[in-house]
Amino acid sequence: MTYAKAGVDIDKESLAIRAIAEHLKGTLKLRQGKAGESLLGVGHFAGLVKLDERRALALSADGVGTKILVARAMNKYDTIGIDLVAMNANDVICVGAEPLVLLDYLAIDEPDPGITGEIAKGLAKGAEMANISIPGGELATLPEMVKGFDLAGLIVGMVEMDKIITGEKVAPGDVVIGLESSGIHSNGLTLARKVILEHYQIDEEIFPGRTAGEELLEPTKIYVREVMRCLAEADVHGLANITGGGLANLTRITRHGYYLDALPEPPRIFQLIQELGKVPEHEMYRTFNMGVGFCIVTSEEESEKIIDICKRHSTRAQIIGRVVEGENVVKIADKSFTLRY
Repeated sequence: MTYAKAGVDIDKESLAIRAIAEHLKGTLKLRQGKAGESLLGVGHFAGLVKLDERRALALSADGVGTKILVARAMNKYDTIGIDLVAMNANDVICVGAEPLVLLDYLAIDEPDPGITGEIAKGLAKGAEMANISIPGGELATLPEMVKGFDLAGLIVGMVEMDKIITGEKVAPGDVVIGLESSGIHSNGLTLARKVILEHYQIDEEIFPGRTAGEELLEPTKIYVREVMRCLAEADVHGLANITGGGLANLTRITRHGYYLDALPEPPRIFQLIQELGKVPEHEMYRTFNMGVGFCIVTSEEESEKIIDICKRHSTRAQIIGRVVEGENVVKIADKSFTLRY
């Protein structure tokens, strides 16, 4: 089994994104010299636009994806709001911005106060965890277009101009600190669902005291508080949210390469997916976070301070490798493959 066979072709997705970016790049010139001027272009984890001479706004948009199908199968909707906040907030902090507000967009076939109320519980919990407000959003009833519902959002953050993190400071010799994930997060669920649910019922135990549904629905970890503290107390060179594309997301912040030789053992859910689906190892690493949900790139001298900050926020972190000479490639020790975004 591969992600493409499950229904999601990452390579085709990349080509589709390029087609969109090609038509939109001209818009980046429309606000030059004014508020709204693009500062990063397309391809980073968040859009970054000038607000005034001192500050910039960071923006990111994302959704929950097919994790919603797991929620529906379990009739449990009170955690996917956390995923929505996480998927957006974890992107916007990658440019050094503090997340401020999120607007949600809920497209549904038929409004159900019971379901929407449960979704809102998760949104409120995620907002608390990320220290953001949710001042509004949109509920669209689209019975001819939507079967069930879809949940997406837009987040806005702010960063001072002289504190923007673009990755330009990343250099060979820097270390990569990996922050633990809480599980699958909200990427690769199409593959994970098809493999796990081919062998187990949604309410069947796959680990002692843990059902298939509970494992698949585990909320995405939010890294806002520890990353904001790291930015305030340490010299951070680069930040990467490990989402679709796995650890290859590291290549989005620098032209240099990476050599990862101290990755943690993948959590048992990934081992089970690989075993049951006979998924090639390369496919696992280009689809899932494999236990590393976020990365901080810094100098070796700053690494202990950053690891300690994460520990104080109850997040396990460790040095997983280094930045090396090369071109946008992630090489994992003892593996016969490299990863490209």
